[in-house]
Amino acid sequence: MRKEPIDPAGLDWTRVSPKYLTVQLIAWAVEALIYLVVTSVPLVLMLTDVWPGYPAWLAWGLPAVVLVLELWRVILLPRQIRSIGYAERDEDLLVRRGIFFQRTMVVPYGRMQYVDVAVGPLERAFGLCTVKLHTASPGTNAQLPGLPTEEGARLREQLSERGEAKLAGL
Repeated sequence: MRKEPIDPAGLDWTRVSPKYLTVQLIAWAVEALIYLVVTSVPLVLMLTDVWPGYPAWLAWGLPAVVLVLELWRVILLPRQIRSIGYAERDEDLLVRRGIFFQRTMVVPYGRMQYVDVAVGPLERAFGLCTVKLHTASPGTNAQLPGLPTEEGARLREQLSERGEAKLAGL
């Protein structure tokens, strides 16, 4: 993972699974198809003379704009997936993400209330899960999507143990 100016020094970042890109591409394809079908309805109605008074520039323009935006999203998707990572330190967990607007979040183990592992049908098919870290502050809740299920279970147990140990030390 590329070192960014906002990253703390001396960390080894762990990336999410490359399979997560496939999951996101499938989700993108379904979403893009739905958007294109919905925005193409006026065009179809205009071409079949059901809605002859509809402006042609708008009928052609809506699907064209959606197509351009969806192509831009799919071009950025691999870089967005590569930007997601985490690093475990003695006192906290760091979660980073973002290409243009980068974010590195520090979640102290002593502040974690619980760790949640979620799996959707598409993630399950690829052996992936999402680890969600819940703290007292809703603004610091973090999630790590696209982790292999074994890594998600290991991380859940390890983070829970570290969280309990830090709370016991208070």
